[in-house]
Amino acid sequence: MSASTTPSSRPAVTEREAREVAEAAREQHWRKPSFAKELFLGRFRLDLIHPHPLPADEAAQRGEEFLAKLRDFVETKVDAALIERDARIPDEVIDGLKELGAFGMKIDTKYGGLGLTQVYYNKALSLAGSASPAIGVLLSAHQSIGVPQPLKLFGTQEQKERFLPRCARTDISAFLLTEPDVGSDPARLATTAVPDGDDYVLDGVKLWTTNGVVADLLVVMARVPKGQGHKGGITAFVVETNSPGVTVENRNAFMGLRGIENGVTRFHQVRVPAANRVGEEGQGLKIALTTLNTGRLSLPASCVAAGKWCLKIAREWSAAREQWGKPVAHHEAVGSKISFIAATTFALEAVTDLASQMADEDRNDIRIEGALAKLYASEMAWTMADELVQIRGGRGFETAESLRARGERGVPAEQLLRDLRINRIFEGSTEIMHLLIAREAVDAHLSVAGDLIDPEKSLGDKAKAGANAGVFYAKWLPKLVAGPGRLPTSYGEFKREVDLSGHLRYVERTSRKLARSTFYAMSRWQGRMESKQGFLGRIVDIGAELFAMSAACVRAELLRSQGDHGREAYQLADVFCRQSRIRIEELFTRLWTNTDDLDRKVVKGVLSGTYEWLERGIVDPSGEGPWIADATPGPSRKENVHRPIR
Repeated sequence: MSASTTPSSRPAVTEREAREVAEAAREQHWRKPSFAKELFLGRFRLDLIHPHPLPADEAAQRGEEFLAKLRDFVETKVDAALIERDARIPDEVIDGLKELGAFGMKIDTKYGGLGLTQVYYNKALSLAGSASPAIGVLLSAHQSIGVPQPLKLFGTQEQKERFLPRCARTDISAFLLTEPDVGSDPARLATTAVPDGDDYVLDGVKLWTTNGVVADLLVVMARVPKGQGHKGGITAFVVETNSPGVTVENRNAFMGLRGIENGVTRFHQVRVPAANRVGEEGQGLKIALTTLNTGRLSLPASCVAAGKWCLKIAREWSAAREQWGKPVAHHEAVGSKISFIAATTFALEAVTDLASQMADEDRNDIRIEGALAKLYASEMAWTMADELVQIRGGRGFETAESLRARGERGVPAEQLLRDLRINRIFEGSTEIMHLLIAREAVDAHLSVAGDLIDPEKSLGDKAKAGANAGVFYAKWLPKLVAGPGRLPTSYGEFKREVDLSGHLRYVERTSRKLARSTFYAMSRWQGRMESKQGFLGRIVDIGAELFAMSAACVRAELLRSQGDHGREAYQLADVFCRQSRIRIEELFTRLWTNTDDLDRKVVKGVLSGTYEWLERGIVDPSGEGPWIADATPGPSRKENVHRPIR
């Protein structure tokens, strides 16, 4: 196929075809144990996370030394207010981060990187992100999903030697998957990579390219057409941003994270050497999903930083601000919010550190743990920031610049709320994470009984699946009746001055209840189960709470054993678990008592115009234009706003 071949229009994809593409991209097998997977199956495998894994001494020393250098840099060289005001990270700050080695934190030392563990990489992101969230995003987009991570996992030795030294010290990278009309449905990907001799010719438009405005190297997902000698399919490529035909057409602006370099990138007849293809043709989505298994942990790291800052400001402000004769912290309405922030921050750090250490050990499959950490942290951090704004009152709604202008401390609480909001959308929205995790959580069921609920399977396939399911459930269901959670002496090593053993017994019992609920739902809805997104979301949220409770208890015991605020850690873990148990019981109630069916009827009415009368009495300030910008392949008609930092 020649380079002059006109790229095909966006492929028409049915719902089933879209699901098949997503299914083909996910890891099909479980070669290692998974704590979270077992949790959803009603098996509380505390042995997989306790005793809490720890980094090697040498790795910890190297990590702590870098954190000290990074702290000095962000304290003395980063002006967060300037970045927020100018909506740009100064070039000299980026140059300083390069000199510090911050762009090579996750890159092996043999390629010029720092070789930090996931644990210390996340601690560094927390520290940098606390100084300026835009800096945290810059560093994480470059290393968590940009060129370094896919090459580390799937690149050839030649690719690693060519690109990783550049990424470690000089070049910034970005990851390009999303398109104007393609978000979480990659089966509709329209960007093409047409084989032409020893090259591929790239055509298409990519949206929301974080780091794309300043990037030197890009990981681009594009569709290779099937042809002679070509398997085809969505494929990953490393692309030089200065290649002819690459145009950054826009630098996007957002409600928060104002300093990020996020844009729209157009590719027109861009020649990419076949040597720059990462993995095989058709492996692109698998590469993206595998990269995100650990890449998603950068978001919980930023959420931990946000929680710590919320706690600091809440503590200082609530002690200084007096109402009705005493500090507002001593009023129960405010005090309960502070308790929630403190306990939740402890739990989020526990979840993030545990999942990160598990990633470093590579002893467990953490695809569910990483996804749960991202989902849970992004939701809880947003709630904590909202509570901080409420605690601050009118000052929480006022900008830091306005506060400073009238002589008060410039506390950017409203900025934090704006900056954190994207985390519930970044790298898989909350709704998509619910579906992704739910799919992994029911994998064991689908493996043995999937053909039973597949309308396109033959009677013979269904009969075979029925026999396999009978064997599986005959062994599995009886184990959900009783367990160590019913024994008062279980998990006695967590019984100190504050008793956490009861919380772990609750996790064990509730894990079995969760598994039973999932089985009941599959029996009730069968093939319609995949459409019950409200139910599946609550199942996942319960699992996330149970994972967080487990991590909090294990972390508390670790800190106690190390003599590091153990008593206080036990107190925080206890409060968090009690708060979490209340949320879990509410979620269980809502599994079966909800308005899901009524909601669907209302939605149909809204879309058909039945309730259009309800919209009367307003004016719409939205501007004119299409809902989705035209992304027809072709030459760019806009100025190239690409701004490499050298």
